[in-house]
Amino acid sequence: MAGQNLISLDDALNHLLDRATPVTRAEAVNLTECLGRILAENHYVPADVPPADNSAVDGYAVYHSDVRDGEALTVSDRVPAGTAPAPLQPGTAVRIFTGSEIPEGADAVVMQERVERTGDSIVINATVSSGQNIRQRGQDLTKGALALARGTRIRPQEMGLLASTGINRVPVLAKLKVAILTTGDELVDPGQPLAPGQIYNTNRYTLLGLLAEAGCDVTLCESLEDTRDATRQTLARAAAEADLIITSGGVSVGEEDHVRAALEESGKLSLWRLAIKPGKPLAFGEVAGTPVIGLPGNPASVLVTFMVVALPYIRKRQGRSDVALTGERLPAAFEITETSVRREFVRARKENAGSEVQVAAFPNQSSGVMSSACWASGLAIVPENTQVARGDLVTFYSFNELLS
Repeated sequence: MAGQNLISLDDALNHLLDRATPVTRAEAVNLTECLGRILAENHYVPADVPPADNSAVDGYAVYHSDVRDGEALTVSDRVPAGTAPAPLQPGTAVRIFTGSEIPEGADAVVMQERVERTGDSIVINATVSSGQNIRQRGQDLTKGALALARGTRIRPQEMGLLASTGINRVPVLAKLKVAILTTGDELVDPGQPLAPGQIYNTNRYTLLGLLAEAGCDVTLCESLEDTRDATRQTLARAAAEADLIITSGGVSVGEEDHVRAALEESGKLSLWRLAIKPGKPLAFGEVAGTPVIGLPGNPASVLVTFMVVALPYIRKRQGRSDVALTGERLPAAFEITETSVRREFVRARKENAGSEVQVAAFPNQSSGVMSSACWASGLAIVPENTQVARGDLVTFYSFNELLS
């Protein structure tokens, strides 16, 4: 616990992650459609990769003992890539190309730059050893080996590896179905004129982008009317459609903040008010068995709390195994003179200062200033009860790492 009736971030994350049950639904998708998906089962290599010894260079395949200084070898064959070679005739060489299968009887490939050719004869001007310039069968992957573990998030390199094993249908976990509910009668969709007292609905589009980056399916995206009944009814409808409900706003202590109250009345509220900045009024609970993460209403708070609190929970629900963050320790180009019981996430970016890389903070850290997040490239962490002087080392997490 963090004091002031606030829950520490570490306790809050433990609470959420203890209740984050990974999805078990699986489906098979085409290899071309598996980018960003989570592998649903271990993938074992069905056959050696490569399936046969092949040449690493353009040149000539030989048996190394046949090569003698100044003596010519007859070129007895030519093996383009993709063709099955005949066995090497003893005492001869075979013209070969990168990726071509090595003929039986050959045990080395000489680069063409080390060869003088006259008609059908060559003279090799290099020392030749067995295995030279040959990619061995199974050099990359051997049959039966574990290539990729369940829970792996598939990147382009994993797509390539799967392709190298001949797989065209990939078993992946089903995408997490998420409902987005934004609160506030003052919110208007972009493209509409603003009446007095109205503002544009920033959070809906921030959350749509964040959830798309996280590989989730948004099954419902609505605005909540600022009434208790409407809030309860929409939460119940969302619970029937989604694996997770994410709300923005309505979790503070105002008379028009109905999400927290609706959770307490018709669901369950198990966590509220975190010792973080920005984002103190964050809630977690459930409606009809469907988890609800209630984010604050201010735009920058939504971004930060999604990355710091909601995203670790989502990753575990997705069944991912690669969720650890490393960050960087870099000198601060800013200062924090007042301590707080709240852990602060400073919108910041790396900047060069001579030969040193420092972390600079956006001048205005107000939770309503979304431009700070566009200027920044990540978040610098100021621990609880900590002052920061210029030059002190701080932990910096890039947005790329947080969202990967």
